[in-house]
Amino acid sequence: QVQLEESGGGLVQSGGSLRLSCAASGNIFMINSMGWYRQAPGKQRELVAAIPTGEPTKYGEFVKGRFTMSRDNAEYRVYLQMNSLEPEDTAVYYCNADVVTGGGLQSDYWGQGTQVTVSS
Repeated sequence: QVQLEESGGGLVQSGGSLRLSCAASGNIFMINSMGWYRQAPGKQRELVAAIPTGEPTKYGEFVKGRFTMSRDNAEYRVYLQMNSLEPEDTAVYYCNADVVTGGGLQSDYWGQGTQVTVSS
């Protein structure tokens, strides 16, 4: 099994910053991709940012240069630095990983989510 543990959410004023972290652990042989998604009330889950191994980072269109995702491959960690936050960024943010386990099985894993609330 694989676990994803997120941290760093919270309440921030409009224009402020937050940094989310996610650590993957467990029976990991290889990680193909790690990313962040978000889901606001009444809306579908959407891509925030993702880093496929060996490929450039992909960002959702709404990011517009405000967020930066980084990845520490040695420790199976990813970070999401969010600047210039807006009330529209309020959502639950989920860490995602496309993992090949030690048993050779490839699966998608999700963290429990961390709440980000931006006040106006």
